[in-house]
Amino acid sequence: MATHDFLRKRILVTGAGKGIGRETVKWLTRCGAEVIALGRNPADLTYCEQTLIVDLADATATQAAVASMLPIDLLVNCAGVVELESVLDTTIETFDHLMAVNTRAPMVIAQVVARDLIKRGVPGAIVNVSSLAAAVGTPNHLAYCASKAALDAMTRVMAVELGPHGIRVNSINPVVTLTPMAEKAWSDPAKSASMLSRIPLGRFVQPSEIASTIAFLLSDDAAMVNGVTLTVDGGFSAG
Repeated sequence: MATHDFLRKRILVTGAGKGIGRETVKWLTRCGAEVIALGRNPADLTYCEQTLIVDLADATATQAAVASMLPIDLLVNCAGVVELESVLDTTIETFDHLMAVNTRAPMVIAQVVARDLIKRGVPGAIVNVSSLAAAVGTPNHLAYCASKAALDAMTRVMAVELGPHGIRVNSINPVVTLTPMAEKAWSDPAKSASMLSRIPLGRFVQPSEIASTIAFLLSDDAAMVNGVTLTVDGGFSAG
């Protein structure tokens, strides 16, 4: 149930075509926000009125696309990609691509949005969608784990530097969330069973549960929450 009030707020959500991003767009729209859905595939964004089509691996195009949509009051960096390769088989191309989309793009977009917020003299909030994989060594996820750990570190630096301008920056770190991307990594029952056995609540996360937590972090209810990596894992980390 959407409860936060985002009337008259313009919110950019990346990775809005599927999974957590799509659910977040719908959730924030129900809260009264004017949401801009950013994605790579126009067909995935037909559900949203305002869309932005760009490949986040292209930093220059990303900067220009986001700048064209200013002003933006709140930002959700949700876009992410994963490739399953072992340590010995991870290619330079895979590593560079995941770092470009999962880490560099959030930086580039946050820079554009934050500069404008500072110029306008208004507060704001940024949520970077990270992963439990930032802190847990996950087989065949070397590049993904590295990209998310870097995103968490970047979140902390952003919080320290942008906080004095009234811009809060936090990351949300879910355990496996039931999205199309998760299916790629966890569709094997034998593999998913081992992960599920370590979650005290006994299930994976629903995208709506991440969307509602993102809404909280963006809202004034989280006015003093800044620089955290908020784990949403059903107790996995407590074990």
